[in-house]
Amino acid sequence: MNLLTTFIKHWQKEFNQWPVTNCHLLLAVSGGVDSVVMTDLFYQAGFDFTIVHCNFQLRGSVSDSDAMFVKALGEKYEKEVIVKEFDTANYAAENKIAIQEAARNLRYNWFQEVLVQKKAAYLNKAIGIVTAHHANDNIETVLMHFFRGTGVHGLRGILPIQKDRSIVRPLLLIAKEDLIEYANEYALDFVEDQSNASDKYSRNFFRNQLIPQIKTVYPKVLENVLSNIDRFKDVSLIYEEAMAQKLKALLLINGNEFQVPIVKLKKSNTVATIVWEIIKQFGFSAQQITEVVKLLDSNDNGANVFSATHRIIRNRNWLIIATLETENAKHIIVEKNHNKINFQLGGLQFRLSENTAVSIASDKNTAQLNAENLEYPLIIRPYKTGDYFYPLGMQKKKKLSKFFIDQKLSKTDKEKVWVIETNKKIVWVIGFRIDDRFKITPTTKQVLSIQFKAN
Repeated sequence: MNLLTTFIKHWQKEFNQWPVTNCHLLLAVSGGVDSVVMTDLFYQAGFDFTIVHCNFQLRGSVSDSDAMFVKALGEKYEKEVIVKEFDTANYAAENKIAIQEAARNLRYNWFQEVLVQKKAAYLNKAIGIVTAHHANDNIETVLMHFFRGTGVHGLRGILPIQKDRSIVRPLLLIAKEDLIEYANEYALDFVEDQSNASDKYSRNFFRNQLIPQIKTVYPKVLENVLSNIDRFKDVSLIYEEAMAQKLKALLLINGNEFQVPIVKLKKSNTVATIVWEIIKQFGFSAQQITEVVKLLDSNDNGANVFSATHRIIRNRNWLIIATLETENAKHIIVEKNHNKINFQLGGLQFRLSENTAVSIASDKNTAQLNAENLEYPLIIRPYKTGDYFYPLGMQKKKKLSKFFIDQKLSKTDKEKVWVIETNKKIVWVIGFRIDDRFKITPTTKQVLSIQFKAN
């Protein structure tokens, strides 16, 4: 096939928002055969571009040699070359991530910086970043996603256009063999990355070991996987539309928190899949799906699951997704070992002591509770319509709405009322009164004292 003709037709069809006559592209060039052929194709097609190269300084003098090669490539095509050096190993160590992930983060973050600069320099032109990912890269990526565990999105492969970061990948339909053939036909020089031969990286293992072995059983495995990728792109679109409707009905926004009605969620025939689509946006992993699903049938009110940034709390008939930043959260978990919590209204200090060591406090900002009647975790939250408790000294329950009338609270005062509850029972209307069921009695052995200090 005529690779240049195929490339031009594909670009005009799929990437027409970057017209050859009115765009400036940043070509990510490593010096390998893929990016060298890509550079030649863009040059032959008449595009205006700048070459950008990352020197990750991972292979000593070889890395520097690759950078020199790319600079010479810029001279050949009479194009600007920008080279950036990174201390990749140190970055990986500081951030406790793998070298490959570190290189990827550094590369794409820098690309964005250059992109912003070029947008300012070429105000009337479409600007984009172009990478040399090809068909074999796409196949390897999909197989890696499949074996590692992924949703539908992972099976659609590498996207040809990543619009949020203006990244374009025009070689995804071209096989590695065709790129090598083009380079040989036009005597294009390129550098060989010796690390590609090492199977210590997952991608190289798939490339050098697994796929060749699969080929012995299914000779057309590459063509078949590419066809599946096309189908999964369509499946992904259908999936996204259906899931968007599901999430709109299930994921309710309450301030800076999200609430999911448990009964409604459990009626679905695809609970685990819906749970994944909900929780992944809050930093939870696929391995935590089972833990979250268990919350749906938990009898432990206040049971919770953590990600690095959020927690999911079972509170009565709801799953509450709250930030771990308690100052901004509306549902806060208090475990038995907690001694201080900050929240929107102020701070709470918790102290557990023997009854004999406690003197009765008259301060309304202090709650003294029979610790033996408490079930952990406790939950701190704003009051809501329908809440009731047994005010200290009363044997009958009272709705908080009526209690507020007795207290002569204004509408804005009511909006600032928070409560502490244990297993669906309010133990303290913070700053007002405790629940009679949790008062200290002569038989109380341990007392939980809670001190509230307003902001």
